[in-house]
Amino acid sequence: MKIKNFIALGAGVVFVAVLFMNFGSSVGGYMNFQEAQASGSNAHIVGQWASDLPFSYNKDTNVFSFHMRDESGQLLQVHYPNPKPANFEDAEKLVIEGRVEGDVLMAEHILVKCPSKYNDTNVMGT
Repeated sequence: MKIKNFIALGAGVVFVAVLFMNFGSSVGGYMNFQEAQASGSNAHIVGQWASDLPFSYNKDTNVFSFHMRDESGQLLQVHYPNPKPANFEDAEKLVIEGRVEGDVLMAEHILVKCPSKYNDTNVMGT
């Protein structure tokens, strides 16, 4: 092999290693509230909005606050530093990327999973 091939291969290995070191541990995977709190790292938490509890948006601090139940049934308050996401009230599930700090989930991103408009009764006009 030529020296240029060794250099290119070495650069590729270094690039992949840097990617894994920087991004491999940034999000700890899917967890419930208890696991996320124990890990102390960012996690994806799947749950449902607790629509029976109040929610609010503070325009002065730009924080949307609400309560969510994770898939194990645990309830926790969520603070999201943005306005309420579109279709929030229609969500079947929420996937939140964030970190549990004390008794609050500090959300960085919220994915709203709404019911599908495509179901068996609406397929091809039937």
